[in-house]
Amino acid sequence: MSLNTTPAAERIHIGIFGKRNAGKSSLINAITSQNLAIVSEQKGTTTDPVYKAMELLPLGPVMIIDTPGIDDEGELGKLRIDKAYQVLNKCDIVLLVVDAQVGITHEDEVLWAKVQEKNLPAILVLNKIELLEDMQKALLTVNAMKLTKHCFLVSAETEVNIRELKEAIAALKPKETERQLVGDLLQPLDVVILVTPIDSAAPKGRLILPQQQVLRNVLDNNGIAMVVQETELAQALLKLAAPPRLVITDSQAFAKVSQIVPPSVPLTSFSILMARYKGSLYNAVKAVRALDEIKDGDKILISEGCTHHRQCQDIGTVKMPNWIRQYTKAEPDFCFTSGTEFPTDLSEYKLVVHCGACMLNEKEMVHRNKVALAQGVPMTNYGIAIAYMHGILNRTVAPLPDIAKLLE
Repeated sequence: MSLNTTPAAERIHIGIFGKRNAGKSSLINAITSQNLAIVSEQKGTTTDPVYKAMELLPLGPVMIIDTPGIDDEGELGKLRIDKAYQVLNKCDIVLLVVDAQVGITHEDEVLWAKVQEKNLPAILVLNKIELLEDMQKALLTVNAMKLTKHCFLVSAETEVNIRELKEAIAALKPKETERQLVGDLLQPLDVVILVTPIDSAAPKGRLILPQQQVLRNVLDNNGIAMVVQETELAQALLKLAAPPRLVITDSQAFAKVSQIVPPSVPLTSFSILMARYKGSLYNAVKAVRALDEIKDGDKILISEGCTHHRQCQDIGTVKMPNWIRQYTKAEPDFCFTSGTEFPTDLSEYKLVVHCGACMLNEKEMVHRNKVALAQGVPMTNYGIAIAYMHGILNRTVAPLPDIAKLLE
């Protein structure tokens, strides 16, 4: 990924929902003016959520999500419906597509109620109006208005009202926030050292996403970035005429980096900054002390937002469990999830340790935090957990005054 490519987690997520053969895929093709989605008369063509990153004017970078039919049947169909509903947790905008010939059904009403419960911006799209007479359209509109005033009668086939629908979608664009990864901590010309270990787990020929995003944010705020491996960090510090404003390291290198960087120089990690950016850092700091209560057999869920290829020294499945064993002197029962998978029932877990969530959007992380909080299960973060177990948590959150107060 280049520094100019919008990451998936930073795109506006538009979820397309509806029953089988409501015309969801056809609508996606009409909205995007591309044949992105497979269209078929056979029910259940879309069997899993399909993510399509693209530019959609006048919205800009978006992630369009085509979901399975909410009326699927059988045991497998139930699993597909569950997958569709899970997509709601990350949506910024929802389109509920209804076959105009069939009208609004119970399944549509149930999903719409869930959308309203989550307070998501949404549009009811009545598709296939080219097949209706004028009187049928009028009756359909009356019925739809009982559910919502935010509805559109369209034809994906003949593109009737598609342009108007796109303008309505754009009007629901979430307000941009002033969230920054690190820029709000800097002044122009501040020097920031980024410590990026290049080991067997590092992707070949590129930096990982959090490193890219932090680097770009430093540059966007007129800072001066120096990127080094931990093996060159000591020499890099000596070459500076003055101490850096901040050192940001991969959390895995906390132990070594904290010994090299003088105590007077602020230190934190990419994972901690990413958790702050996603809105999960406050709870992660409060939850980390649960590590002190871990006993043999306690279940710990280690969850990652991506599905990268596992290496021999993978942080989630190898390093993190080893650090926890060493710190707790116990033998917990570790469970693992990755990508979009995250349990709705966390009650069996003593602790959840989550990655920095660079591949998940803010809505998804807010949802996961809510699930953990509602069930009373502490959920911390990779960077926070590693810093805590290495005895440097206070130091690594000191650059973030609001978070540091939690440890006073």
